[in-house]
Amino acid sequence: MRLRRKPWIDTAILDYADFVTPLGGDWTQFAGRWAETFGRTAPLHVEIGVGKGDFLTELAARNPNVNYVGLEAQQGVLYFAARKAAERGLANVRMLVFDAARLTDLFAPAEVDRIYLNFSDPWPKKRHAKRRLTSEFFLARYAAVLKVDGEIRFKTDNMGLFDYSIETMERAGWHLSRVTHDLHALDEDDNIMTEYERKFSARGAKIGRLVARRPSEQA
Repeated sequence: MRLRRKPWIDTAILDYADFVTPLGGDWTQFAGRWAETFGRTAPLHVEIGVGKGDFLTELAARNPNVNYVGLEAQQGVLYFAARKAAERGLANVRMLVFDAARLTDLFAPAEVDRIYLNFSDPWPKKRHAKRRLTSEFFLARYAAVLKVDGEIRFKTDNMGLFDYSIETMERAGWHLSRVTHDLHALDEDDNIMTEYERKFSARGAKIGRLVARRPSEQA
């Protein structure tokens, strides 16, 4: 769902320039140079669809030895994520207002270790299937930027999207593990919930989760 635009955010987000590249910012500098951007060589993990940043900032706080990049199409919500990263002093986080369809322009081949997809728009109409973040269109882009043993970690409350994702990933040769249609029944201590996850699970919705490893033939 697209939020109503808040014009004041366009200026306010600049207060967090150490953490975020806003709409219209220069993102062309990054591909192949993320280690230089962070000032260190470390595993590079990417979340596509950051929202207000609860998941990404908590993940980064728990794993200071990992570099995190968060992508979000809506500047109005990314502002809040950038503010959280600043408040927690997370030097291992960078965020961009960016269209994930251009992922191969932002990362060099085999530059990324892990991609997180949390509660992505299900695009339920068949004619919109290509827009789903687990469609063949996007899977090809993930495979291009992930390392040989790189992986996707995917969560959703939409079981139609979850089953579709399993099908498209298996057809494209991704290797699936940790597949469950009811994540919270497993009571895993290391599961970090997103804003949407808390809301949906409180309503009794089941959460699907899987891990997909990059197809070996991409190596």
